[in-house]
Amino acid sequence: MKRWLKMTLGAVALLVVGGAAYTVYVYHSFKTAADAMYHPRSIVQPGAVSTLATGGAGHSAGTNTGTSTPNPAAISQFKPFTVLVLGVDRRPHDPGRSDTMIVLSVNPAKGSMLMFNIPRDTRTELIGRGREDKINHAFAFGGVDMSIRTVEHFLNHPIDYYVQMNMEGFAKMVDLVGGVEVYNPLDFQYEGHHFAQGNLNLNGVEALAYARMRFDDPRGDLGRNARQRELLKQILAQSISKEELFRVKPLLEAAGEQIRTDITFDDMTTFLTRIGPSLKQMDTVEVKGHGSKINGVYYYIVDEQERQRIHGVLEKHLVTTSASP
Repeated sequence: MKRWLKMTLGAVALLVVGGAAYTVYVYHSFKTAADAMYHPRSIVQPGAVSTLATGGAGHSAGTNTGTSTPNPAAISQFKPFTVLVLGVDRRPHDPGRSDTMIVLSVNPAKGSMLMFNIPRDTRTELIGRGREDKINHAFAFGGVDMSIRTVEHFLNHPIDYYVQMNMEGFAKMVDLVGGVEVYNPLDFQYEGHHFAQGNLNLNGVEALAYARMRFDDPRGDLGRNARQRELLKQILAQSISKEELFRVKPLLEAAGEQIRTDITFDDMTTFLTRIGPSLKQMDTVEVKGHGSKINGVYYYIVDEQERQRIHGVLEKHLVTTSASP
């Protein structure tokens, strides 16, 4: 065998072995980071479930006093599923409040994701607390479990998974995905940053400020919610693809201390490599209501008709006749 051929084959072999070793290293680093984030729910969730069939998401029917039946195997089975994203602001000597509450509905067969905010001041019954209050107070009183149960009751629909994110860690993750591009419909200043109207490229600190501004927005919390959804859409679009799987490693490592979720490592991998790339459509819907003061406290009031409408939109998005993407 000629010397150049031996050298070529040797170089190829070295690249193959090196590549395999790097893949194993990335895999284990990825798993370690994902395992650090994994926090299963501590109790079986009592709460609301849908009185309608969900068309394959694995949710059982019941009433608003029943026990919800989330489907923790939905991702691995490529079935439609729901995720509650909680953006938590923590302060010293304060358990924090979920100032951001976003519900994601993912339908792999349709290649579609639906997302909507539940306004933080929404007045509803806090399940496990026995009284009506602002929905974001559920986290302060009962953490993730009470938040999930309360959202399930409000939507009359089970939540399959949750993701709890520290808002301060949000900035670091934005930087790790290379920043985000958004269209800003409103010229404003907040926390020392000027956000001009038009297309913006934001780093992590800027994105956090952009997501937090509320009082200078003519739409108040609804305007802030729209900006938060747009940021989340852009982060997902830049993070979820087969090609970006290795780049997710430093993202997950940084997120290990900032994120808690009951999505397992295997399900994360399935979502990133098989479901995520198939999501070609991302839709949003807005929970409509009106502001009102009760005993001197401001609340966002969502009537029963609107709750039923949102429930119907969620049910319709989850319906599918196919079991795999």
